[in-house]
Amino acid sequence: MSTTSPTNTENRYDVIVIGAGPVGETLAEKVVANGLSAALVEHDLVGGDCAYYACKPSKALLRPIQIAKASQYLTGVRPTTIVADDLLARRNEKVSHYHDAAQKWTMEDLGITVVRGHGRLNGERSVEVHGSDGATHTLHANRVVALTTGTVANIPPVFEGIPVWDSKDATAVRDVPARLVIVGGGPVACEAASWMSALGSKVTMLVREGLLLGKFEPFVSDMIADQLTEAGIDIQFFTEAAEVCRPDGMDHGVGEIKGGPVALRTKAGDTIEADEVLLATGRRPDLGAVDLESVGLSADDVLEDNLPEWLYAIGDAGGKYQLTHMGKYQARTLAKQLTSVAEHPEDDVLDTEPPITQVVFTDPQVASVGLTEDAARESGYDIVTAEVDFAAVKGAALQRDNVVGRAKIVVDKATNSLIGATLVGPEAGEMLHAASIAVAAQIPVPMLQEAVPVFPTASEIWVSLLEQVGA
Repeated sequence: MSTTSPTNTENRYDVIVIGAGPVGETLAEKVVANGLSAALVEHDLVGGDCAYYACKPSKALLRPIQIAKASQYLTGVRPTTIVADDLLARRNEKVSHYHDAAQKWTMEDLGITVVRGHGRLNGERSVEVHGSDGATHTLHANRVVALTTGTVANIPPVFEGIPVWDSKDATAVRDVPARLVIVGGGPVACEAASWMSALGSKVTMLVREGLLLGKFEPFVSDMIADQLTEAGIDIQFFTEAAEVCRPDGMDHGVGEIKGGPVALRTKAGDTIEADEVLLATGRRPDLGAVDLESVGLSADDVLEDNLPEWLYAIGDAGGKYQLTHMGKYQARTLAKQLTSVAEHPEDDVLDTEPPITQVVFTDPQVASVGLTEDAARESGYDIVTAEVDFAAVKGAALQRDNVVGRAKIVVDKATNSLIGATLVGPEAGEMLHAASIAVAAQIPVPMLQEAVPVFPTASEIWVSLLEQVGA
């Protein structure tokens, strides 16, 4: 029988998971389904940031915006507009109005014990939980303790001590600032710029480098910058804040404007005034509260995977991937290892390296798997590439009257198989899995050419791409 808090001073489980986000939930669910017992320790909302402050709310905000934009470029359809209050209401519904009762009940119904409180290590296979009621409980793991504590925002030194937004405030926005400065040029910055502009903010992006989404193929930056600029967003490349002033700033609730106006002086000497600033400057593993020192470890040991055989850090907390789906893959893999009856169950199957998949839900969407051209060359591959515009493919061109998009694949000459693909276009994220299968399975190009896409669909782009690299 699952309980919300332990009834004894000591409780024993096969697996103890600190952090009830999607990675922790997946691990607990899989081990319990295979006969082990599991406790899930969480001090905040069961479901984690992904469910309430990241993946789900951002997509809930972005999808209607993309539909509204598409309606402007489809002859025969009357263009629609965004209704800000309705859009925020949709967001609230998709995050269960920031209540986790249903998520917690689901975990308990699966046979997982949900323990409310802050979990910290206090010895080998031992976790001390400090509840909100002041009570302290000790849990013991028969097998392993897993850290799935997610990430915290990186704060540039110039912003230290100044109340401003991070990504949680942006997805949970309640007060829409008239003027918003976004610091950063990665996925969070680009997605947030899209929905905040649609909600009515005058958005300025300060990008330290000369590219948006710099980890993708270079053409991605040009396409996304053009579309954001068309939406009225001011992108200032090679720009950093040197000084920030907010005299009456205060730490209000999540999603609320945190005080009066903000003045930013750039390194070039320009001054920008805003009603709010959003820091989209990356995130780092959230390991500060789990007391690694109590078992003789540090955060560096986690990042270097130098952990004892009873302790794992996976998902964002492990520092390897900051993508929910990749963390859930790690959770499933670890669960298989823990429940395996293989001859050598001690083998660390987490050493496997699947191709990394990612989608940025801008308009157009950016989807990628595996290596970019530059990354492949740096890794020593002898490659050939192919590129095709979406507008050149009839099925893709039918999606919108002025479709914007481009696709690129990277093929290893030695194996004649895909090692990377990038798709930029409407609904590109829904097209990615075909590329992911091709890269993961190392399917040779001639065999891929035998998979015939339907006419007229955007997937026909594969015909043009593979013709360029085929024999």
